[in-house]
Amino acid sequence: MKRLSLVMSLLFLVTLLTAPLSAADNLEISIPLPLTGSQAKFGEMEKKSYIIAADEINAAGGIKGKKIVLEFEDSQGKPEISRAIAEKLIDVKKQPVIIGDYSSSCSKAIAAVAEERKTPYLVVTGAADDITQQNYKYVFRLNPSSAYYSSGLMSFMSEVVKPKSIAILYESSDFGTSGAKDMENQAAKTGMKVLVNEKYEKGAVDFKPVLSKLKATRPDVIYMVSYVMDAALLMKQIKELRIDAKLFAGGAAGFAIPEFIDNAKDAADYVVTSTLWSSQSSYPGAKEYAEKYKKMNGDYPSYHGAEAYSALFILKDTLERAKSWSSEDIRTAMKATDMMTAFGPIKFEDKDGYQNQNFMDTLVLQVIKGEHQTIWPKKYASAKYIYPIPTWRERR
Repeated sequence: MKRLSLVMSLLFLVTLLTAPLSAADNLEISIPLPLTGSQAKFGEMEKKSYIIAADEINAAGGIKGKKIVLEFEDSQGKPEISRAIAEKLIDVKKQPVIIGDYSSSCSKAIAAVAEERKTPYLVVTGAADDITQQNYKYVFRLNPSSAYYSSGLMSFMSEVVKPKSIAILYESSDFGTSGAKDMENQAAKTGMKVLVNEKYEKGAVDFKPVLSKLKATRPDVIYMVSYVMDAALLMKQIKELRIDAKLFAGGAAGFAIPEFIDNAKDAADYVVTSTLWSSQSSYPGAKEYAEKYKKMNGDYPSYHGAEAYSALFILKDTLERAKSWSSEDIRTAMKATDMMTAFGPIKFEDKDGYQNQNFMDTLVLQVIKGEHQTIWPKKYASAKYIYPIPTWRERR
């Protein structure tokens, strides 16, 4: 009898030691992302980056002793689905804070729900200016708005290129429209004449009509705000039509990811683009994250991945400082955020018409020998810029 009792006791102990963590030991966070559809490439990059961050946080003890368990909801890049996901997470799952999604339109949809439900929402990549210009109290954004994307590029152009004219091509999304409007304003301030300002529907297969019109105006700079497939096709067709300019420039997004070079091939050579981050960044933890991502996926991540990776550490910092995990206490703690991440410094400020907005320096990349290199500002450069760029005739 004693032996049976001892065996039962041992079995009970083994069960306790090997049992999975209970729900009370976990912190379940669901994140909306475009995992199918035209934006899935970005969604997958962000998903992988969130997972890397969660693994690191869990290995270091989690958040207040709780293990992060991530789930991902496919928004398909559609605002109406993003809104439905946000409503479910808040109303059904009772999640006290929301992070994620990719596009500006989807981020806007979630922001409206979050503010209505008084639930903190951390915008990770949506860049349209008006997301944080609505006097929302519960919406925070870690990435600069699109109006600030071109600050580094404008510095490079004014000091090095010194253009007198510009052509602007942009896709008809919130991000494209906002980015083009900002460049138009910047051109007016710096005395550049806007010779062409053309919107196109994303996913177009033939840019030659608008490019032929652009070619006739002979602008010094051709500036494009596009996602990756459009960005690559634009440069391929610019090469086909032999359109020369002092500078081909992208407004981040599709121009700033490795797939742009993969798809555009040698048409990508010497193209410069705004970016918010680089794998060569000197921010603490940036290189380690970039190398880990590359080891797992074969390519370095773009700034979108760094934003997602850092977002989870912002959530960790916020939850560890919050008095409780009620939405109101989380909002109060997030407002007081002042930290350094692999993406850069994070501090949510109210200024220049924005609320709860993070402001930071932006960088400039150039495609040199088939790779993105950081060229500007000089203090962050990994390679010297190439300028003047050769004409198409001069290229081999």
